[in-house]
Amino acid sequence: MDTKKIRKSIPRFFGWIAIIVCFSIVKLIPSRWLYGLADQLSALGYTLALKQRKLAQESLNIAFGTDKTKAEIETIAKDSFTYMVKSGFELIFMTDKPELLKKRIGFKGKEYLDAALKEGRGVILVSAHFGNFPLMLSRLSQEGLKVAGIMRPMRDSRVEKIFLEKREKFKVRTIYSQPRNTCVDTTIKALRQNEVVFIPIDQNFGTAGVFVDFFGQKAATATGPIIFAQRTKAKLVPCFIVRQPDDTHKIIFEPAMEIEEGRSPSETIKINIQRLTNIIENYIRQYPAEWSWIHRRWKTKPKEDK
Repeated sequence: MDTKKIRKSIPRFFGWIAIIVCFSIVKLIPSRWLYGLADQLSALGYTLALKQRKLAQESLNIAFGTDKTKAEIETIAKDSFTYMVKSGFELIFMTDKPELLKKRIGFKGKEYLDAALKEGRGVILVSAHFGNFPLMLSRLSQEGLKVAGIMRPMRDSRVEKIFLEKREKFKVRTIYSQPRNTCVDTTIKALRQNEVVFIPIDQNFGTAGVFVDFFGQKAATATGPIIFAQRTKAKLVPCFIVRQPDDTHKIIFEPAMEIEEGRSPSETIKINIQRLTNIIENYIRQYPAEWSWIHRRWKTKPKEDK
């Protein structure tokens, strides 16, 4: 008997049950209660989820340890839990109410996306696990765009199936990051058909990526956006969704980023991944509670640091 596998499966099972219960509750309650309930549940979750709370605080200390006080870091950690719960509730609630989704999510800088699409070679939306990005993809699909996202499947296949169905309801295509060859071929085909492909590059990428500076630390980072842009001539458009004080959202597009050439192909990739990472870091610094801190972003170390 694999006791390690059993230990992992138990919390996943209860997590799946919790999601099913939340789905049922959120579908039944009036919309005016949605965010109040999210506040209450996130406070409870922050108290009970000891492992995740510790991880969030550790990540925040790496990023802001010398810039923010312990109290400030604690506040960001709590707020990030609240935002995650709100995002989950919104995903359940609004995917059954497309007009509400359209009403509560606006745009800033959409002309950058429109201009990029007019070139006809596809658009790579470079972003992060930041804000309610699944809702962002659904909202973009409502604009008549063909939207796909490169994603890692969740560890629990039952939970993954639930959220896959939510994405499919809004015709958001999922491109799984594995198997790698399938991911690459599907992404290139989508871009050559002038589709919008969302690629987050903010999670630890192990030894397969490049190490760039992120909050003053070396972070292993995916190189996909630059490689895909080089192969297809697709435009690179940084994009983020930001929660507003009234819990509406704004999708913000940055101007398309042109690739800066280095002295070698590898240097070109590293230079431009660093530039994209700088943009992501800038948004996280502005809106720290929007980012998912419960991830070991700096887990993989460069060889010289080991």
